[in-house]
Amino acid sequence: MKGMELARAYYEAYGKELIETQFSQYRDKIAAGLVGEGSECFGYDDSYSQDHDFGPGFCIWIPQTVYQKIGASMQQAYEALPKTYQGFTRMETPQGGGRVGVLPLEGFYQKYTGLTDAPRDNMEWFRIPERFLATAVNGQVFCDHFGEFSRIRTALQGFYPEDVLKKKLAARTVIMAQAGQYNYPRCSKRGDSQAAYFACGEFVKAALSAVYLLNHVYMPYYKWAFRRTEELTMLRSTVQELKYLTVISDTPENSGRKEQLIEKICGDIAAELNRRGMTRTTDSFLQTHGQELMQGIRDSRLAGLHIMVDCD
Repeated sequence: MKGMELARAYYEAYGKELIETQFSQYRDKIAAGLVGEGSECFGYDDSYSQDHDFGPGFCIWIPQTVYQKIGASMQQAYEALPKTYQGFTRMETPQGGGRVGVLPLEGFYQKYTGLTDAPRDNMEWFRIPERFLATAVNGQVFCDHFGEFSRIRTALQGFYPEDVLKKKLAARTVIMAQAGQYNYPRCSKRGDSQAAYFACGEFVKAALSAVYLLNHVYMPYYKWAFRRTEELTMLRSTVQELKYLTVISDTPENSGRKEQLIEKICGDIAAELNRRGMTRTTDSFLQTHGQELMQGIRDSRLAGLHIMVDCD
């Protein structure tokens, strides 16, 4: 059984009754579901995932003002629910504590975004790394009687504003140009395989992020970054090229192949930027595209930052 399936079934069996009976007077202030850290929240859990922080459990989110009144007693009632369900017993590590149970609504979002509500302007959006936004909006909400949890969730799912998107893409394209198109060939020619390895790694990370940004999807942290590309609809061939690039070793005899592949990936991103009208330059060197993206930013605070500045 997948973790999300187990969580929903456990909530239906015990969570609903807990809310409707013991805390019925606060029902209209409660949301429940499973969102946040853990492979099951992304739907990527498998048999290997069940050795830690896996088992029956769900989240209950209530406003901070309500949490101060009933948070402790509700958590106590939650902990009194059966520990084993459908053959699974939750085993938590110290690192996995606090992922399920009773949580202050504002505190949940603040943990990942630094904010207790949806971002209000470009700079607040810009400061939130993609991987944390991916975590904040994954999973499923089983019920939301209050509506506040879902309101913030929907706002975050709306993706970065246009100027923030341009700034992030500017940083990605310049890193791709510097690490992949410029430094990788130079490191290879010097016979510095270790530096070439790092350069290629920086290129892949930036390129994969650019693919996600152009799909208007938040890239999760590295463990699931390639896995989630199966859900993307655009630049799928570019993802395959990136996958291929990661398995070619950094040896002198392979450098030519890798350089050609890097140029192909850069060409894919440049073509997509052109297609969307985000850049007009036809220069094959992506730094030119990054500079043009910066010129198209209207928010002076973002436009005044160094081209490579990003929260990641």
